[in-house]
Amino acid sequence: MKTAFLKSLDTFIGRIAIHLTPAPRVDARPDHNIRSILVIRPGGIGDAALLAPAIQTLKRTYPDAPIHILAEKRNGGTFSLIPGIDRVFLYDTRSGLMEALRCSYDLVIDTEQWHRLSSLIARLTGAPILIGFDTNDRRRMFTHTVPYSHERYEADSFLDLLAPLGIETCSDENSAFLFPPENARQQASSLLHPLGGKPFVTIFPGASISERQWGEDRFRQVVRDLEGRGLRSVIVGGGNDLKLGKEIVHGSNALNLAGTTSLAGTAAVIALSRLLLSGDSGVLHIGVGLGVPTVSLFGPGIAAKWAPRGPGHMVFDRGLNCSPCTRFGTTPPCPRNVSCLSEIRPEEVTVAILRMAESGWKKTT
Repeated sequence: MKTAFLKSLDTFIGRIAIHLTPAPRVDARPDHNIRSILVIRPGGIGDAALLAPAIQTLKRTYPDAPIHILAEKRNGGTFSLIPGIDRVFLYDTRSGLMEALRCSYDLVIDTEQWHRLSSLIARLTGAPILIGFDTNDRRRMFTHTVPYSHERYEADSFLDLLAPLGIETCSDENSAFLFPPENARQQASSLLHPLGGKPFVTIFPGASISERQWGEDRFRQVVRDLEGRGLRSVIVGGGNDLKLGKEIVHGSNALNLAGTTSLAGTAAVIALSRLLLSGDSGVLHIGVGLGVPTVSLFGPGIAAKWAPRGPGHMVFDRGLNCSPCTRFGTTPPCPRNVSCLSEIRPEEVTVAILRMAESGWKKTT
C-alpha cells in the first residue's frame, strides 16, 4: 500500500477504530517472562536505522527471545543491517500483516510516534505487554506508555520505550550500530573498483521532499572542489536519484552509483568511504550508524531530534526564525525559497568535508 493511502486510512479510520476497540487489561508486570518480541516500525529509513540501539539492547536483555519486526516496504531493507533480528514482516502488505498477527508475542513495542493504526495492530496481537508513545488517543491501546518530545534525539526516544521493562539505557555516541552483510560488502567493493582503492567521499543528494533539496548545482560544485584537492566523490541513492546523480558528476571524475545498489549495498559503500555528505535523510542516519563521519545539511527538519551528535559530525543549520518547521513528518510549503538551506554555501561545505576527512575520526565497532 502507498504511504499516502496509509496516512489517509489512519486519519479517517484510525481514530474511530481505536475508540471502538477495548483497551487492554493491565494485568502483566513489566518483568513478565518474555519469550517473544514484536517491534512495530512503519515509516522511513531514518527511524528504522535509529531504532537499532533499542533493538540491540532488547537482544542483550532477552537473548533467547526471537525478535520480529513489522515494517514497511520503504524501510524494511534497513533491518538487514541490524544483527539479532529473526524475522521481518511488511506492515503494508496484507500477507505480511496477517502473518505477524498469527504469531504469539509476550511483548509488543510500537515505535510509531503519532499515527494510530500501528497502535491498533499492537492491540490486536493480544500480547500481555504493549508499549508505545503517549502522543494522542493511541495511548488507549497500550498497557504502558512513554512520553515523546520533539526536542529529544530520536535514537534516545526509542530507548525510552524500554523504560517500562526496567531496562537502564544510555546512548553511546562512539559505537557503530549498523553492519552491512557480507554480500553487500562484496558488491560495494566491486562497484568501487574504478577508484583503485583511493579514498573517497560518499554524497547522497536526494531528499524525500523538495523543501529538503540543497540543489544539484551546489552538490556539483562541492564535487569539483573536492576533486581539485585530490578527493574523489561517489554519489549514492535510489532509482529516483539516478538522473540527479548523472547531473552532479557531469564533467568530473566522480562515480555515480545512484540506482545501482540495494539499501544494504549503499550502506556498504558508505562504510568504505572517508565521509558522508547528506541532507536530513534516512541515508544520513545510516552513515551515523555505520560509524562514518558525516557533514549534514539541515533546514526544515528538527536538528535537535535528527542531527548527528558527537565529534565525528558537522551539522550545518542556519537556525532561522522560521525553522525548523517540520512536525511529525509533515513539512509545510516554504514561502521563502527554503532559505534555511539555500543560504548554506558550497565552499563552506567543502571546507568542512576536508577538515572532517583529514581528521581520521571513526567510531568503534
